[in-house]
Amino acid sequence: MPTGSTEADPAPEQDREALKRHRVLFRAVARRKNPKLRRTDITVTDERVVKRAVKAAALGNAMEWFDFGIYSYLAVTIGKVFFPGGSDTASLLSSFATFAVAFLVRPLGGAYFGPLGDRIGRKKVLALTMIMMALGTLCIGLIPSYAAIGFWSPVLLILFRLVQGFSTGGEYGGASTFIAEYAPDKKRGFFGSFLEMGTLIGYTGAAGIVLLLNTTLGDEAMVSWGWRLPFLIAGPLGLVGLYLRVKLDETPAFQKFEAAQTHGGGNSAVETEAEFSHLSENAPKKKISEIFTQQWPTLILCIALVGAYNITDYMLLSYMPTYLTDTLHYEESHGLLILLGTMAVLMCVLSTVGKLSDRYGRKPLLMTGMLGFFVLAIPAFLLVKQGSVPAVCGGMALLGLSLVCLLGTMSAALPALFPTNVRYGSLSIGYNLAVSLFGGTTPLVITALMDVFDKNVMVPAYYTMGAALVGVIAVACMKETAQQPLEGSPPSVATKEEAVELIEAQSPEPRF
Repeated sequence: MPTGSTEADPAPEQDREALKRHRVLFRAVARRKNPKLRRTDITVTDERVVKRAVKAAALGNAMEWFDFGIYSYLAVTIGKVFFPGGSDTASLLSSFATFAVAFLVRPLGGAYFGPLGDRIGRKKVLALTMIMMALGTLCIGLIPSYAAIGFWSPVLLILFRLVQGFSTGGEYGGASTFIAEYAPDKKRGFFGSFLEMGTLIGYTGAAGIVLLLNTTLGDEAMVSWGWRLPFLIAGPLGLVGLYLRVKLDETPAFQKFEAAQTHGGGNSAVETEAEFSHLSENAPKKKISEIFTQQWPTLILCIALVGAYNITDYMLLSYMPTYLTDTLHYEESHGLLILLGTMAVLMCVLSTVGKLSDRYGRKPLLMTGMLGFFVLAIPAFLLVKQGSVPAVCGGMALLGLSLVCLLGTMSAALPALFPTNVRYGSLSIGYNLAVSLFGGTTPLVITALMDVFDKNVMVPAYYTMGAALVGVIAVACMKETAQQPLEGSPPSVATKEEAVELIEAQSPEPRF
């Protein structure tokens, strides 16, 4: 029963001895109370270890999404640098098309990194994705402009966007699986919310730097050389993220597998092979086939949930600055400033939403968010359309409050859809298929639809409502998983008292 840390700074000797005594106690109680639980380990988490793991995963995730976010906030400038020919709309469409290209390879990244994470370990894969993302982003900042090398400039941009997309394919599934498998069952929503906190921190950092550069340099300098600076920062940030991810502990499930491989464990070779077959060398091909043949109903549900969630997410956090600038002719700095304020508010309430999902369930919070987008999208965009700062802030607040219900809940709800033996791979494939088809294409589709419908500024509201309706149906079809063990995993509790209570509840003393 893994409870300790494998970092370079292990717990004191007395703490390790206490944990060993707790393991003996729980197994002894389990066997005395109910012989059927003889081979069941109740995972008792060490809160210090869980917090270190959550912090490292969330901060690494922030680094990833900083790299990914700066492209969307510089979309207008990038269109001028790499696609200078034609109208402003054609240039912006080309820029968003390149943004969407990275999402085309995300399912491939998920299909590769998911099974790999089950075979060689979560933290190794998360470190690898960090390296690839940082290198891809850094190289974008070094590409010569179209004026310098012509056709090869957008070709190189697309190439490095593909590198970014492939690496990101292994990011969310790995990080959310890592936190979900570490967190105690009754606090999975709370700890999972910090993964999305990392996403918002990354987006906020990217928006803040772009805002600072736009304010201090001006349009001419930004097009000439200023746009490169945020991409070049990715190198040092990548080293920080890599350090954090190398320091991560493996999840208890993978530690148990490594212990069985090294020491032989207490099981026979046949039992060990059966229990950890999902971690074998032949696992990737087997698991991908199993995911599509045995998990397809849940996979479709996952795609519907993630598709609705990502359309609303990318609409607000990625597309909205361009909408305010290009469509409503707001100053670029004003649009970014309003978005920064919105994200700051979301970060303040995100962990509270995670706690609420632990207390009241994942479905009520998710349904609130989806219905919020469906009902409030038109009023929100009507407010934004007014153009005054209070009206724009009010519209953004309506959208943000709906989004935070999804942000604070989804990272705990999605890993619980799948059993342990296919969780990383299934979630990575399902999540990235949805993001590829719906999330990354959101800015491109909305921009194209607005062009078709004569610059109708309400098109984003209608598109958001359609996505939210799909989300409402998907949430209605999912099962509630709050305060329950992950499928295929033993119960996970925060204290030894909870473990004893759980065992006694499963096997009450007979009364005479």
